[in-house]
Amino acid sequence: MRSILKLGVPVVAAALALAACGGTSGGDDNAAGGSGDKKCDQKIGFFGALTGDAANLGQNIQNGAKLAIDQYNTANASCKVTLVPFDSQGDPAQAPGLAKKAIDDKTIIGIVGPAFSGESKAADPLFNEAGLVTISASATATALSTNGWKTFFRVLGNDASQGPAAGKYIQSVLNAKKVVVVDDASEYGKGLADQVKSTLGSSVVATDTIQQKQTDFGPTVTKIRSSGADAVFFGGYYAEAGLIKKQMSDAGVKAVLVAGDGVKDDGFITAAGAKAAEGTVITCPCLPPDKAGGTFFEDYKKAFNSDPATYGAEAFDSATILLEGIKSGISDRSKMVDFVKSYDKPGVTKQLKFDDKGEPSQVTVWAYKVSGGKIVPDQEIK
Repeated sequence: MRSILKLGVPVVAAALALAACGGTSGGDDNAAGGSGDKKCDQKIGFFGALTGDAANLGQNIQNGAKLAIDQYNTANASCKVTLVPFDSQGDPAQAPGLAKKAIDDKTIIGIVGPAFSGESKAADPLFNEAGLVTISASATATALSTNGWKTFFRVLGNDASQGPAAGKYIQSVLNAKKVVVVDDASEYGKGLADQVKSTLGSSVVATDTIQQKQTDFGPTVTKIRSSGADAVFFGGYYAEAGLIKKQMSDAGVKAVLVAGDGVKDDGFITAAGAKAAEGTVITCPCLPPDKAGGTFFEDYKKAFNSDPATYGAEAFDSATILLEGIKSGISDRSKMVDFVKSYDKPGVTKQLKFDDKGEPSQVTVWAYKVSGGKIVPDQEIK
């Protein structure tokens, strides 16, 4: 797998640099000649949280997409593509209005996102009706691919892969006999927690549900302590997870906290405090960024003066698929949907290919651990 991934960026870069945007004669109904061609005035949308409690995750994803587009524009200076942000704040209630804005801009040929499962559930029906393709780098709710949406694709594994993997880690690596499962009632958090509960079976001795933006988790911590749990699984995002872990630590609860990919951000360590966060395990259907193919890691660090974070590489792959479609001369949304559906090329994270539901053909799930105040790879969960 590693040798294939290393080919991803050079292959993509070569493909993108072959010709200027108007270099195809593909018979697109929207095509015209010269620099005013609509094919040279196209946009890719980013849909996700850029402000709000989960903004760090959204910004990571936008940066990955931006890196791909910036590299494309460097190679195609006469025919550039614009990245248009749609800041959802991670709020499903805002998603339909933002989706309509993206749909109404006819120069937007595709969307990287939506980033989160709740906003995906709210926005994707509109994108499907409009025929505007979406490629998510991060939305994992299993049910998203079961709605018959023709425009839905994602480049990562869903919760039906992450949940069982997390459960397996809890059982086989932590050897936990008693587990409390907590979720934040969100589309993502509850869905993932349900998968973990199903995997763990009778090992689950208690469950609880909290709310996003909640800050006092005293009753939850009391339930964990009285259960005698060896481990706690949390389905939700890093802001609440950090406070739960801090309050567990303050109460002297020794159970290991295991959480899903929505917690894989340094904001968790900030909220919990480095000492309390130490030893927390976080699962993610995402590749450690330093294992990404080609020169992605170095390019990202140079562009943003920081190491790539959660889903940056997956977003790079998502944007690259759309850029290759643009490079091939596509300026029609329906043709872009068909292009993505038939895509089959190496990316920086995996071979990029989709099944008939828009799910990726290759899935990996990794366990990460908080060690020395940083989130570091622990092991791939086979």
